[in-house]
Amino acid sequence: MSRSENALPTSIDTAPSVSNHDPLALISREGLRATEIWTRCLRTMRKDHRYYEVIEDSCNQGFEYRYLLVRGERGEEVAIQPCFVVDQDALEGLPARAKRWANWLRTLWPRFMRFKILMIGCAIGEGHLGTDEVSQQAFVVAMISRSLPALAKSFKASLVVWKEFPAKYREALGRLSAKDDYVRIPSFPNIKVSLDYANFDDFMQRHLSQNMRKHMRRKFRDAAKLAPIEMEQVVDVADVIDDVYRLYLNVYERSELHFEKLTPEFFLALSRRMPEKARFFVWRQNGKIVASALCLIEGDAIYTEYMGLDYEVALDAHLYFIVIRDIMNWAMARGFKNLCGTGMNYWPKYHLRMSLAPLDLYVRHRNPLINKLMKPFLRFLGPTRHDEVLPLFPNYKDIH
Repeated sequence: MSRSENALPTSIDTAPSVSNHDPLALISREGLRATEIWTRCLRTMRKDHRYYEVIEDSCNQGFEYRYLLVRGERGEEVAIQPCFVVDQDALEGLPARAKRWANWLRTLWPRFMRFKILMIGCAIGEGHLGTDEVSQQAFVVAMISRSLPALAKSFKASLVVWKEFPAKYREALGRLSAKDDYVRIPSFPNIKVSLDYANFDDFMQRHLSQNMRKHMRRKFRDAAKLAPIEMEQVVDVADVIDDVYRLYLNVYERSELHFEKLTPEFFLALSRRMPEKARFFVWRQNGKIVASALCLIEGDAIYTEYMGLDYEVALDAHLYFIVIRDIMNWAMARGFKNLCGTGMNYWPKYHLRMSLAPLDLYVRHRNPLINKLMKPFLRFLGPTRHDEVLPLFPNYKDIH
């Protein structure tokens, strides 16, 4: 067993081999096979253990994936917490104007504000604690947190980040700020809206403002003058993967902020390994696929994860709103209660009167002295500080 798989937190350099008595152990993907809890510790989440395996198999991008196995006092397996190491630009969340000075400094200091980071959570999407037992969450956080500075040092990582954890974990993660010297920073929030309506027309009538209703109906009238655009649910995404990925890249490359770049294999693997949770939709016009969407199911909620658009059609046809309308109609007809989704591009979400679903980053430097010097400045690197739309949402205060 390699040193990176040795038990924690006794000592990174002298830790004994993993055994049933080790309260915390760092294991690789291979080590997961020997555990009993891995296939059930995230079972209530749309992104269960299979999702993490799909990421590791299809999205390398320089990530080094590991898993923290937490045991209870009797040696029983309590949780498995995914983590990964990545080399990241801390200025990625800033607008281009704010990064100009940093780019100049990088001509003199190439590594300025670039850090190797140990991240706790999910490489693609929000993080969740690796136990579905609420009563165990605080214990799991305490066991993991006290070992992370030493673990980060073993990976030569400067920063430790708990990545994009939903606000429901704030109580369990509270010790990170109170005792372990982390700074909590808002990340780009997800969105949420109720589907307690008969259909999208009912949603517009009862949920949207009068001006927005007129605006939406005008958009749909404009789209109706063009060739029809029809939605289709795709069972095997392999049949349309070239179009799905092409459209995904259109949206990815158009975005000002670039995060994880998915691969065709990611979409294919989700379709094959998670058929009961993954839903793929495409929209055709004159037989050509002009839009696509990947959604995931969690209980009575449907999550829009990734969308692809053909921008030769998207603007004139108001394609984004057609996609949202059709997904909402599909979900309402099947009894789903909430539409949730990832953030970014908040203008249309604001006008559709969606709510923000906060996500938190917990950040610290592994070196206590450097961490104290950095803490006053970390909040200024928060990715949401420069978004002009977020403060318009009625529940904006919830993200802080």
